[in-house]
Amino acid sequence: MNGPKIYFTIPLLGGIDITQTTVSSFVVMVLLCTAAVVLGGNLQKRPGRRQVLVEKGVTMLYDMVESTMGKHNSYWTPYIGALFLSSICGSFIGMTGIFRSSTADLSTTFTWALMTSFLCWGCSIKRNGVGGWLKGFTEPIVVMTPMNLVSEIAQPISMAFRHFGNIVAGGVISTLVYAALAAANHGLISLLAGWLPGAVGSALNGILGGIPFLQVGIPAVLSVYFDLFSSFMQAFIFCMLTMMYLSLIHI
Repeated sequence: MNGPKIYFTIPLLGGIDITQTTVSSFVVMVLLCTAAVVLGGNLQKRPGRRQVLVEKGVTMLYDMVESTMGKHNSYWTPYIGALFLSSICGSFIGMTGIFRSSTADLSTTFTWALMTSFLCWGCSIKRNGVGGWLKGFTEPIVVMTPMNLVSEIAQPISMAFRHFGNIVAGGVISTLVYAALAAANHGLISLLAGWLPGAVGSALNGILGGIPFLQVGIPAVLSVYFDLFSSFMQAFIFCMLTMMYLSLIHI
């Protein structure tokens, strides 16, 4: 809730902060690269279970990209897959209790959104030239130029804040609910102990005071939604928006 902690600063270019997000992102990158090498190596003509599952996942990813962007844009599949896995693993890593979710940092999601925007601009320039790209901001009529410029700037901002906001909101809500349940648990035990005679009530408070009755179950349910379902959905939505924006350039 206080933002990523800064571990240390590299004295280069005015100081480069190495934060919890930096470490989490690096760990996710190493894990994904290792998984790619392990799962993508030693492929057989008669595949085993592991290879069948990997090929099924890759096929599903290509089918999703081709159904959204068209078969002529299937070469974007590795980029979309990297975004999806980086997003979902970046969110899941926060469940370890050791690392902070990299997607809970605006710098992460904003970087991904800018990458998509730069790709869109670069592809548009490659296809239409710089003049054609700039002319596109004046369409359908010149008076729409300011609105088109605002829309182009708002695109990466809205993508970044949507993903970041949902992940952070889930963490904040879970933390507040957990704290509220802890307070309610303490109040309930104190109330029960207050109904009993002094020595008995104090003993009961001492025995039951450390047992989190109300903190068992509800936080787990919230975690299933915010840490699993919401993380998956935000990764999926982010990739769908990315494909939509890229497909507009490659109609």
